[in-house]
Amino acid sequence: MHAMQHVEDRLFRLGMLLAGGGPRIRRQVAAVPAGSDLGIVLAERQAPRALLVTARELAGAEAATVLDRTARAGWRWLVPSDEEFPSLLGTITDPPLGLFVRGRITSAKTVTVVGSRKATPYGRQVARLLGEELAGAGVVVISGMARGIDESAHRGAIARGGASWAVWGTGPDRIYPPEHRELAEELAADGALLTEYPPGTPPRRHHFPERNRILAGLAMAVVVVEAAARSGALVTARLAVEEGREVLAVPGNIFSEFSVGPNTLIRVGARPLLTPRDLFEAIDMMPAPDQQLPPDEGLLRFIAAGESLTADEIAARAQVDVAAAAGDLIALELGGSVRREPDGRYARVRGTPADD
Repeated sequence: MHAMQHVEDRLFRLGMLLAGGGPRIRRQVAAVPAGSDLGIVLAERQAPRALLVTARELAGAEAATVLDRTARAGWRWLVPSDEEFPSLLGTITDPPLGLFVRGRITSAKTVTVVGSRKATPYGRQVARLLGEELAGAGVVVISGMARGIDESAHRGAIARGGASWAVWGTGPDRIYPPEHRELAEELAADGALLTEYPPGTPPRRHHFPERNRILAGLAMAVVVVEAAARSGALVTARLAVEEGREVLAVPGNIFSEFSVGPNTLIRVGARPLLTPRDLFEAIDMMPAPDQQLPPDEGLLRFIAAGESLTADEIAARAQVDVAAAAGDLIALELGGSVRREPDGRYARVRGTPADD
């Protein structure tokens, strides 16, 4: 595609977006051979004439105004023919017409972590641990910047100095939820913010399940940490399967409504995520020895055989930070060295080295 045609393609795609182009036109656009004149091919294939006419009109001054306004806010408009456009996303059956992006898109390996907005403390800890481990291995952590699991996964990646991408269900000028404004700035600094919606788009209910195809399409694997029986995270998992992505699920408490989703996924064939190693194997990547951060097995020394302790009590005995101890305890639990009791206390599993 020569330079002039590339510019026209970018503007026409934006015009279609501004004209309200939805799933039907997106699929028609995706079927157009690369390098073809988009408008001509779509007209020949009987795309909605009114939409094409409106898109042509909006691809002029209106599109230029949108690009200028978003650029001043640090956003840029990417389409599949742009080198920076995420290559994996271009392979899905319903790719976006384009993406507004703020931050940096890299070619690093990618994993999407999703789950309930009403996450349990355990779910949040697991999501943060996964974010930390993935970021430590140079993997981009992708999520939706929602409350709960999303936020925890993003913050885990940020804590390790890694890159994390947030896929929004709003326009680039509408941060949602609004209390995540600071988180959005942190993500844009070392990772990226992405949305297929034009400026001015508010958070509408149907946008969030719609953007789940992008969460699935951007990643090599999708991890469901916690999810109720009817959850957007399960929609993301289903879309990931349809696109040939690996799906992993964190086994959960059978008495928790937020474990129904991942436990069901495992029952129907998803890979159980018991340790971060399972995730690295799923994307055919093991971190280098100096990147692997095994949990502090020394914490086991502070849990006597037959007793159960809270994370606070274990941290006090070990004289370490409570947050650090909690993260290590989760890793120990995933590795089978300790178990978490229904009341939230931790007990040593019989037969572990410290039990000798």
